[in-house]
Amino acid sequence: MMRTNSYKDDSLKNRVLLFKNAHKIVCRYMSSSDQVAGQSSSATAILDDKHNFSAGDKKAVTGGETKAAAQQLDEFTDPFCNADNPQIITFQDVTSAAFKIKNGIEYTPCPKSHLSEMVDMDIYLKKEFLQFTGSFKERGARYALVMLPKEQRKKGVISASLGNHAQGLCYHGWKLGIPVTVVMPSKASLMKIQKCRDYHANVIVQGSDMGEAKKIALKMAHETGQTYINGYDHPHIMAGQGTIGLEIVEQVSNIDAIVVPVGGGGLIAGVATAIKNLSPQTKIIGVESEKCPSFTKALENKAPVYTPNKETLADGLAVPQVGYNAFATTVPLLDKMIVVKEEWIALAILRLVEQEKCVVEGAGASGLAAILAGHLDEFKAKRVVLLICGGNIDTTIFGRCLERGLAADGRLQRFTVTVSDGPGGVSKLCNLLAKLGVSIKDIMHERAFIRDIHSVEVKVVCETRDWIHAQEMRNALQEAYDNVYFYDLPMAIGQGS
Repeated sequence: MMRTNSYKDDSLKNRVLLFKNAHKIVCRYMSSSDQVAGQSSSATAILDDKHNFSAGDKKAVTGGETKAAAQQLDEFTDPFCNADNPQIITFQDVTSAAFKIKNGIEYTPCPKSHLSEMVDMDIYLKKEFLQFTGSFKERGARYALVMLPKEQRKKGVISASLGNHAQGLCYHGWKLGIPVTVVMPSKASLMKIQKCRDYHANVIVQGSDMGEAKKIALKMAHETGQTYINGYDHPHIMAGQGTIGLEIVEQVSNIDAIVVPVGGGGLIAGVATAIKNLSPQTKIIGVESEKCPSFTKALENKAPVYTPNKETLADGLAVPQVGYNAFATTVPLLDKMIVVKEEWIALAILRLVEQEKCVVEGAGASGLAAILAGHLDEFKAKRVVLLICGGNIDTTIFGRCLERGLAADGRLQRFTVTVSDGPGGVSKLCNLLAKLGVSIKDIMHERAFIRDIHSVEVKVVCETRDWIHAQEMRNALQEAYDNVYFYDLPMAIGQGS
């Protein structure tokens, strides 16, 4: 039976104590001269023939980047993530997790997608965004919490997270009566920060990125006696995420491939462990954003290495270094790793909204993005499961993603044209667009900064049906006007098709 009130009184006292000490600890850390921005260095890699690794051999591989990072590390390290002795989870770990969390986690659906005909594949969507906190992260978080010894439950746990892991940990910590502290970097979503506070957690917003937030959390764990739980590399976290694989095999038969978003590697490590034991013929495909290809870099270097990240639509995948345990577990089971461009992720978000009525975050749409980009054409007419890992996307970011998706799809066009400033000049342009069935979304006039005083430069944002319709509009404008300029995304998806 679920224990929700066992440590209620102690939990409240501990939360108050932790809150009083938190500011002092954070300030002491931030003022210390040995702040660390780098990540841990050497890693043990388990490699198969596809990646020049030996499945039975363990080697510590240290490169130039990782040596520099190692020299910067201070004494506050994660005891569950050892670069020299990574822990590889087993199928038994996953089945044990499934038994222990089944009463506290949603058994999410995995229906066939309406997108199947569009991409010529039998697509199934594992809808993990339907978990209570909107992400698969609940599975690993709950398992890590229920596995805590009694004394550690009283002391509580601490972690660093950009949002999804923090929400899962805070929610289930609240349900289980375990005090939770989360350190979130300053760039974390305000919505996710407030959600964590709503679950009665001690939330500390400190550090410019995940690296700094993690160091603060590790130092606090050392000083308070709390257990630090890595959001993607803790063995219990990986085993908990692997329960998704068990459900998928129950829900869909004869699966040819499963496409899994990859950030720190915990999700794909757990899912691959479950799937390869139950359905060895199923291909395991990982997907990363081009802005944060940390797993691809790890494969190239045969060990996890620090990879600088850029801002990305798939912020849930923005992990600068994959976990040692996750990497060692995943590599022997991995069949393919894909890197996708941002425009395809935006288009995938749009497709899921329009075709599936699903609001998902960038990480959750990355699997579909890989298919739309043509990276998985070998699975045409085959059965493919896409893991839709989360739906926690900010409203403002969501709007931008939809607009960028429309632009990538050729349905949102922007152009500048010079027309006569006399009577009917702009009206002629509007009539031309109306006859073509083009809808004007925004229009702006510029008179002061053009050479011809009798002309006006008009900037237009308009909506078309598709790229074919957009090309018809472009041809008509070029025929009617001498000076017309079109703005395209860096990668014009489907242009000319």
